[in-house]
Amino acid sequence: MNSMTGFGAASAPLNNATLRVEIGGVNRKQAEIAISLPRAWAELETKVRELVAGAVSRGRINVSISLQTGCGSAGNISVNQNRLAALQQCLSEVSTTLQRPVEPTLDALVRLGIIAEETEGDISPDTAWAVAEPTLREALQAFLTLRAQEGANMKADLLARIGTLRQYREQLIARAEGVPARYREQLLKRLEESGLPIPADDERIIKEIALFADRCDVSEETTRLRSHLDQFERICDKPEAVGRTLDFLCQEIFRELNTTGSKANDAELAQLVVNAKTELEKIREQVQNIE
Repeated sequence: MNSMTGFGAASAPLNNATLRVEIGGVNRKQAEIAISLPRAWAELETKVRELVAGAVSRGRINVSISLQTGCGSAGNISVNQNRLAALQQCLSEVSTTLQRPVEPTLDALVRLGIIAEETEGDISPDTAWAVAEPTLREALQAFLTLRAQEGANMKADLLARIGTLRQYREQLIARAEGVPARYREQLLKRLEESGLPIPADDERIIKEIALFADRCDVSEETTRLRSHLDQFERICDKPEAVGRTLDFLCQEIFRELNTTGSKANDAELAQLVVNAKTELEKIREQVQNIE
């Protein structure tokens, strides 16, 4: 079980700069991959997308690949030797004409592009990909590892909450078993208080109790509820992506609880259903984070 949220990053030297890869994930029903690349390396997007898509199946994945030059670092500065030679020739001619030496300023060298920081445009996409691919794989592995760690914590929490739902189910069954008997006592008491005492073994009383017991019987719902809870636990142990399946099971569990509550006709049983729904909502919130 993996979480859809996570983060991974990796860096590697590229010429005189540093290539940085960052991967982050957030919740989404489908798989969405957003890639940010330097414009000069736009053709690498397909390769990046294929690599990431092969590792994730759900969630919005943000991938950023950038070249960091480290402002002020001499190791990140390059000199255009051809332009420098041309400038020296030009200044030599000017110096001869003016009969005095003319020296270039640092500002002029930077403005003319003779001294410049290395940029993405100075590195071909093929050269960039040779470094970016292993760096991307490293960041992706860190991202997946973090998602797996979060997924393990979420699994423990979900299984604990499923255990709580099992306890509520047992309480529902115990309370539901006594509902017809309590209804019979209340019915006989109301008839007696109304001045219409009827023997408990009267056929009309027996028929009414039998119909009531059939209407409020929740044995089918609690049986299906147990099946759903068992299935939920089994799915949590599967290695593949299980988020959608667990989300569907939450809907089925809610349906059984809702039907049980509508049949309850008993205040305490209805309160148990409300408590179980509250716990189920916490489970559904967690499931929304699962791949």
